[in-house]
Amino acid sequence: MSQEIEKVKSFIIGSGPAGYTAAIYASRANLSPVIYQGMQPGGQLTTTTEVENFPGYPQGIDGPTMMEDMQKQAERMGADVRWGVVTKVDLSERPFKLETDDGKFFEAESVIIATGASAKYLGLESEENFKGAGVSGCATCDGFFYKEKPVAVVGGGDTAAEDALYLSNIASKVYMIVRRDELRASKVMAQRVIDNPNIEMLWNHVTKEIVGTQQGFMKALNGAILENVKTGEEKKIDIEGFFVAIGHSPNTKIFGNQLELDDQGYIVTHPNSTKTNIEGVFAAGDVQDHTYRQAITAAGSGCMAAIESERWLGEQ
Repeated sequence: MSQEIEKVKSFIIGSGPAGYTAAIYASRANLSPVIYQGMQPGGQLTTTTEVENFPGYPQGIDGPTMMEDMQKQAERMGADVRWGVVTKVDLSERPFKLETDDGKFFEAESVIIATGASAKYLGLESEENFKGAGVSGCATCDGFFYKEKPVAVVGGGDTAAEDALYLSNIASKVYMIVRRDELRASKVMAQRVIDNPNIEMLWNHVTKEIVGTQQGFMKALNGAILENVKTGEEKKIDIEGFFVAIGHSPNTKIFGNQLELDDQGYIVTHPNSTKTNIEGVFAAGDVQDHTYRQAITAAGSGCMAAIESERWLGEQ
């Protein structure tokens, strides 16, 4: 018995600001897009409590609500939003072939990839417990909530240095937890961090545990227990925010070696475009952006991908 194959003009892999915006624009262009939301419907924003830097929300909005609103808008425009994960992709020829975890098969005239990137975390149980309640993977997203409060940044690269400098203008104090006795960041960035009077360097330290209080669903982080890797000595620092800046992993595993990736695994797109090395395949949002990683830039690239997809299909 042959497997039934669903044929679509525009297939969007992944949700979040990029995927939902692409779905809104593709729907308005009568491309009847099918969007599979992925493992984390709404993407990284669903782990953020308050979003205050997205235009149009003067009072701010919490991340999950914002993603629900984007999904509803995409559906109102006619997008077919489905819960599930794309597990296999064949981009070797058109129509492109896709398979999902619910056993469905698709042939798509064009594909927009919006699978995003996942912030790397330390893997502590206590860290997981306080995600969205003090633990964050995005200083520019959540730093504002720690105005005049002590925070910590974990990491030693450029991202960690940038986060520490950014937070030093907001927080009352920034601890920078570095496993080694030097920073991996560029010399200029490293010197700026070391010279900043509001940043205290904690060299040769790793985080053992995040601590805080919990009453029902209400959680409040109030410290971290660190260990000196050279002496084994433990100490507690009093903080209210804990920012993990040890990198991001773009969600590109399912594409294997079909797409051109950079040395960090992000999809390479043409300059000023969302076009990939395969005609008819476009990439938007954090899966191709390791510079800005903001909701607004992801949404913008989702718009670009849908417009470019529409124009490309019109030329075929």
